[in-house]
Amino acid sequence: MKNLSGLLLLGCSALALAGCGADDVASPGAGSVVITNNNGSTSTSTATSGTLIEAASECPSFNATGGLSDDGTIEDSSGNSWRVCTLPSLIDTSSVLSSVEGVIYRMNGRVDVGCDGGPTAPTSASPYTTTTASCISAGTTSLSADTGVTLTVDPGVVIYGETTTDPAWLAVNRGNQIMADGTASRPIVFTSRQNVIGTATDSSQGQWGGVVLLGRGITTDCTDGTSPCQRDTEGAATPALFGGSDNTYSAGSMTYVQIRYSGYSLSADAELQSLTAGAIGTGTTLDYIQSVNSSDDGAEFFGGAVNMKHYIAVNADDDSLDTDTGVQGNYQYLIIAQRASDGDAFFEIDSNGNTSDTPRQTSTYANFTAIQAGSNPANSDAASVMVRGNADANFVNGIFYTPNNECIRLHGSSSVAGESATFTANSVVMTCGDTGPFLDTGTYSTGDAEAMFDAGTNNNSAFTSTLTSTFVNGTNESGVTAYASLTSLSSTFDAVSYIGAVSGSSDTWYTGWTCDNATADFGSDSLCTALPTT
Repeated sequence: MKNLSGLLLLGCSALALAGCGADDVASPGAGSVVITNNNGSTSTSTATSGTLIEAASECPSFNATGGLSDDGTIEDSSGNSWRVCTLPSLIDTSSVLSSVEGVIYRMNGRVDVGCDGGPTAPTSASPYTTTTASCISAGTTSLSADTGVTLTVDPGVVIYGETTTDPAWLAVNRGNQIMADGTASRPIVFTSRQNVIGTATDSSQGQWGGVVLLGRGITTDCTDGTSPCQRDTEGAATPALFGGSDNTYSAGSMTYVQIRYSGYSLSADAELQSLTAGAIGTGTTLDYIQSVNSSDDGAEFFGGAVNMKHYIAVNADDDSLDTDTGVQGNYQYLIIAQRASDGDAFFEIDSNGNTSDTPRQTSTYANFTAIQAGSNPANSDAASVMVRGNADANFVNGIFYTPNNECIRLHGSSSVAGESATFTANSVVMTCGDTGPFLDTGTYSTGDAEAMFDAGTNNNSAFTSTLTSTFVNGTNESGVTAYASLTSLSSTFDAVSYIGAVSGSSDTWYTGWTCDNATADFGSDSLCTALPTT
């Protein structure tokens, strides 16, 4: 495991920067992270060098009403500068954020992509009246058809949130889409102003809101009493509704995307995550997404149906992956790396305990590696996996490395057949500590959790880890027989012959499009505390 204490060596002498102060960080080409791995070896991540960026002379064109506001320039601690182009609060027509040298995009408060199109696609015969505050302020109160706005974000674009009066976050409303498709060499980065100017550190978090996708999928726990069921977005001060009856709904596509230093808290138990998905459907593409230093969850899914691959969560201060309110989810290739002694569960899997409120939350997590080195007092009642409220969860081809914490906690309100939580595991190995692999709460005893785990095939709750470079399979991991019927669980899964997120040293899907910090070095030669310059 990576050791967080004293591993980030970004002192003034190492950076070789004149006038280096307490808030100065490495620019590309100026710093490195030295990391101690699980097996005692060390590795170094060094930011790539390049010519300083100069601010563009003007903002590019943008179709939405009002276009982009030119808010001058911004500069980091190394002399890179960008023209600041601020998005309007409402993107009311399909628009493109182009990749332009010396241009950076800014969200000053909440930005809506389109107006809320309602739980079903409106028609001229059945219009939908919106109550979304931003749309009312723009003079639109009734929609005769779907708003149909698409925000396209080009590869390499950087968008930062700045919270002045209101928290900055992006809301992709129902009936609208985002197409944010980066590439392996040119990821799209959503981040904070502090990250841009160079004052964000490996401990920074909660500096802006996050990205919120709102869909028309099926959800439970209605907040407005209507049919089909709808809910308000967690953390939204003004209505941002999701829900409907279409689990094939498409909110667009996000691939090769980083979301850094997000997770703004509006009130107790009402926080925005790096990525929040409210009732999106299987038509939405989510692939190659990295969450870095969220002050809440790395990603949280409420209702709908989700297929997601190649997800990385680093330093989430709450849960790394949270699923709620009836979501039907399939997740494959997951790297979860929490700080040594902070954060909550790797996975939190929730239903409300009311077995008559359907659909029940049902998710499958395949080919994951979840790691936390130190003792985590905040995690004492949650364990590394928390399944509660009679939710159904299935873990396949996975690795838990949390030698100082419990691994599995089941919590429910009923042990009656057909109503109780269903926990299954196949080809899952665990290195656990504290009071043991299992934790008893509510209806379920330690023995109940252990019996469910042991009922699967090729499981080991007392596994000796040989992980290398923190999350890459070693000899013992490679010796575990993978689950043979993975594609029978979901047609979206790839059939693989190994457990864990990374099969071995030649499997490098996590490299290049990610950023590195002291908790996890992905070999991308790009520090999370600095912006990419290509």
